[in-house]
Amino acid sequence: MGNYIHGYLTGEQDRLLEQAGMLASLIYPWIDLAGRSKVLEVGSGVGAQTKVLLELYPEMHLTCVELEASQIEKARVNLRNYASSQVQIIQQDAQNLDLEEKYDGAFICWVLEHVSEPQLVIDSVFDHLFPGGIVYITEVFNSSFHYFPHGEALATYYKAFNELQKENGGNPDIGLQLGNLLKKSGFQNIELKPGGLHLDQSQPTRLKQMVEYWKKLMKSAAEELILEGKVDQATLEAMEADLDQLTQHPKAVFFYQFIQARAIKP
Repeated sequence: MGNYIHGYLTGEQDRLLEQAGMLASLIYPWIDLAGRSKVLEVGSGVGAQTKVLLELYPEMHLTCVELEASQIEKARVNLRNYASSQVQIIQQDAQNLDLEEKYDGAFICWVLEHVSEPQLVIDSVFDHLFPGGIVYITEVFNSSFHYFPHGEALATYYKAFNELQKENGGNPDIGLQLGNLLKKSGFQNIELKPGGLHLDQSQPTRLKQMVEYWKKLMKSAAEELILEGKVDQATLEAMEADLDQLTQHPKAVFFYQFIQARAIKP
C-alpha cells in the first residue's frame, strides 16, 4: 500500500466524516446498489461512506475492509448503532484480499489514489464478486482543479500536495485510469462518468462551504509537507489566505472534477 498523506489523527478522522456528508449529493445519485444484498466496501476507513451506504440501503449487509487499525477503531465507534449482522469490519490489505465469502456488489471511494498497486485492488475485488456482481468506484482527478483569482501560494502548495502523494506511492489523477484498470481485471459493461463542482458567486454559500472544506483537505497533509521541506509555515498560511480571497472575489471560480466508474463481472 502507499502512505496515506492525510494521516490518522482525530482531526483527519473527523474530516473524513465531514467529507462524506458534503460530497454525498455529488457521489451517490449515479450509484445504484438496490437489491445487492452482500456488498464489499474496500478501504472503509472510519466508516464515513459506510454510514451513507447503510442509510441508503438499510437491507444491505456490508463487509468493510480496512488496513489501518486506528481507522477501524474509529469506525467501530461511528458504526456502533448498526448490528454486527449488518456490517462487518475486517482488517486486510485490499491489494491481497483473502475473504471467505463472495459478494454481489462492491464499493470503492477515495481509496485507489493512495494505493501503490491499484490494479491488485481491482483484481482482488473481481475475484471476490459473484458473476453479475457490480463494482462502483469514485476517484480523484486532481489536475482538473481550477480556480480564480490565481493565488501563487495556493498553486505552490497544491503542487507540493500532489507531488507528496506521488512520492508516497499514490496517484492524484487515478480517476482517469479506472476504465483501463477495470478492463484489465476482466470486468465488462464498463461505464465512466465525470462528476464534480463548478462554483462561483452565483452560489456564494456553497462556494464558501467548499473553500472552507478545501482548506481542511489541504491542511491535512501540512505536517508531512513541512517535515519534508516541500512547504513552510508561511506558505501554508498564505495558501489559506488565497482561498479566503477566492470567496470574496466577485469573479471567483472553484472547479474540480472527480471520475466515477461502474462495471460488471461476467
